[in-house]
Amino acid sequence: MTDQANTTVLAIDLGTSGPKVGLVNCRGEILDWEFEPVPLITTHGGQAEQSPDDWWSAIRKATHRVLDKRLVAVENILAVCCTAQWNGTVPVDRGGKALMNAITWLDSRGAKYIPGMVKGLVSVQGYDPVKLMLTWIRLTGGAPSLTGKDPVGHILFIQHELPNIYRETDKFLEPKDYINLRLTGKAAASFDSIAAHWLTDIRDIGNVHYAPKLFRLMSVEPEKFPPLKRAVDVLGPLSQTAAADLGLSPKTQVVMGTPDMHATALGSGAVRDFQPHLYLGTSAWICCYVPFKKTSISSSIAALPSAIPNRYQVMCEQDWAAGCLNYVLDNIIYPGDELSIGEKPADAYARWNQAAAEAPPGSERVIFTPWLYGERTPVDDPWVRGGFFNLSPNKTRQHLARAVFEGVAYNARWLLGHLEKFVGRRLDGFNFVGGGAVSELWCQIFADVFDRRINQMKEPRMASLRGAANLALVALGCTSFDNLADSSQLDQTFVPNPANRKVYDDLFREFVNLYHATRPIYARLNGRR
Repeated sequence: MTDQANTTVLAIDLGTSGPKVGLVNCRGEILDWEFEPVPLITTHGGQAEQSPDDWWSAIRKATHRVLDKRLVAVENILAVCCTAQWNGTVPVDRGGKALMNAITWLDSRGAKYIPGMVKGLVSVQGYDPVKLMLTWIRLTGGAPSLTGKDPVGHILFIQHELPNIYRETDKFLEPKDYINLRLTGKAAASFDSIAAHWLTDIRDIGNVHYAPKLFRLMSVEPEKFPPLKRAVDVLGPLSQTAAADLGLSPKTQVVMGTPDMHATALGSGAVRDFQPHLYLGTSAWICCYVPFKKTSISSSIAALPSAIPNRYQVMCEQDWAAGCLNYVLDNIIYPGDELSIGEKPADAYARWNQAAAEAPPGSERVIFTPWLYGERTPVDDPWVRGGFFNLSPNKTRQHLARAVFEGVAYNARWLLGHLEKFVGRRLDGFNFVGGGAVSELWCQIFADVFDRRINQMKEPRMASLRGAANLALVALGCTSFDNLADSSQLDQTFVPNPANRKVYDDLFREFVNLYHATRPIYARLNGRR
């Protein structure tokens, strides 16, 4: 353990909306942080991109703002650690320059190229059974998503539609690994960040490595992918250029870091096996650590490498969650057009929460489906879309506001049922983090819909940032992974209200029924015709 009381780390959390940059001391306390927004570029056809230069510019601005407060001496910032949105793709040339916008985890343009790679004459859930069972599942724990939202889909899209960029690409990097390249000049991926490329053999969790057979199946060159390290390894010191750009010492070490899901687990304090955490931000997920490698094909759930060495982690994600609030606020209530009721106020989310609280549990049977950009688990469906169901003249905006809260919770309950079957036990006491966890109403709705205890953690928006910092603190010897569970703090625990049990059970069943009933319609409208 280090005895340097003044030791500080700079943590970077690059979310879809932009990066948070914070200073964290050796006790894991966030001294201060700053945020800088980054635009998301979306169009018809499944495009969802961001500029890597925008990422770096935003990180630079946020870093300077937090350092300008002079809370710590620069020489006491011993490490930088980044977490970032997962399942993105940045092609870079030999000089480390990004060749195009980053393709984010929401981008589905590669979906049309997946079937040719995974299907055979006889298929299981759309996959060739030999490729699926004897190759991908056995080695990697998973398989390329049919939605095209995995990096596999991104790379196939580039290969087929942007062949000049594919040819010039030296390395395909995850967002976190691209930021590390900007920090150090070195390209590398961690065992956890590379996992969803489905190119690595993870059977020996302590020795994750690329599998040559998988490169042949994807028809991509192994040399276009970076060397592998553990999330807790030190990649190297800051480059002179990055140190000058950020205002840090070139002696500052860069820890490999981990994707956002993995960092959030560390920041939530739920680090023991089968101890769950629930994250609610633009997307949402339920995660827990498990002592085994396992895959469920039917529900798209797999145990994959975690940020903690020699540990597997199960992650069930829904693509759009609290982002649904932003969609309604920005496109329906405050769109800035001739129908707008005015500028979006600073307290828009508080107003939404107040309106939702005025509607009864169950929203008088109005159901919202949050599949605005397709879905990933427990159904792998790029065509399904969101909407309000069962509207009538007596339904108000209060009903719609609460229905959005409840629809996101219904989808998470759908995930939970599959996850509990996967791990073989009932999960309870969810450490709840992310921006959505700030709402006490949403905490109670999740407790009621899940019929489980929900632990609202302190500073829930900071879980990913804190997780990145915790990883750096472990690398520096300030703490251990075992200590993170004991040092986590919660604000309050929400318990299920028995009076709401029946209405939420009934509406959850209809929520799932709505998916099955509308699935072929959405497929005809948005994809297969």
